[in-house]
Amino acid sequence: MKVKFSINTARNRLSKPFFSSIALVGIVGGIGVATFSSPGVAAAQSSYSTGSTAITYKAPPTNLVSEGKAIFEENCASCHGGLAEGSSRGPNLQGLGAATIDFWVSTGRMPLADPTIQAVQKPSRFNRQQTLAIDAYVVSKAPGGPAIPDVNLPSASLSRGESLFATNCAACHTITGAGDALANNVYAPSLMPVDATQVAEAVRTGPANMPRFGPGTLTNAQVADIVKYVMYLHHPNNAGGIALGHVGPVTEGFIGILVGLGAVMLFGFWIGGRSH
Repeated sequence: MKVKFSINTARNRLSKPFFSSIALVGIVGGIGVATFSSPGVAAAQSSYSTGSTAITYKAPPTNLVSEGKAIFEENCASCHGGLAEGSSRGPNLQGLGAATIDFWVSTGRMPLADPTIQAVQKPSRFNRQQTLAIDAYVVSKAPGGPAIPDVNLPSASLSRGESLFATNCAACHTITGAGDALANNVYAPSLMPVDATQVAEAVRTGPANMPRFGPGTLTNAQVADIVKYVMYLHHPNNAGGIALGHVGPVTEGFIGILVGLGAVMLFGFWIGGRSH
């Protein structure tokens, strides 16, 4: 009888924390799914925006050429030459188009102190009029390339943009636009601090290591949809509750395991202690 009593007592002591832990795992798992799930696109639209109104391309004002010449000669000519023809220190800018020049200058990537390293985004040295003046001057030397895009975001599709971004951009920039390391000390930058014009400019011109997506690859409507999704990423609808930096399922799973297993262990020890 003593042996039987001891075995039953042990079973009772084991079963309480064990089954309580199993129940808690289910509860924590349910909470984890609700709390740590990735944010999704809140609303879907049914069709592409029309190509004729999705993006309007605008040339920089020609009356700013003289101002742009003075700014360019002071800040850019030492590398790119006085006529933007390029030199051993910087590439030829003629014929690249206003969108290319506007992207590099407005994102603060140019002027570049060290041409041997990857240019990083930083506050631009120039205000908007000065940037447009530089654009106008370079374009005046040799026309060509895309003009500055003005994106019609209200007509764009958020759900289509998410799909297009996942197909064409997420491999480097990640689906949340956080950016990622690539190879040979090169990285895809974060898309958080950019505006709609800069996103469209990057898609159309392919700065640095990024591929260029011309009209034959992505229509204006598709580019506008991608831009709308990137703008959504700046303030996403975190349906799960906690964003966790929008890094993705690895972080979410780690937090879920850490919190879940930790809670199960503590609860099991607490139940076991009370049974003595």
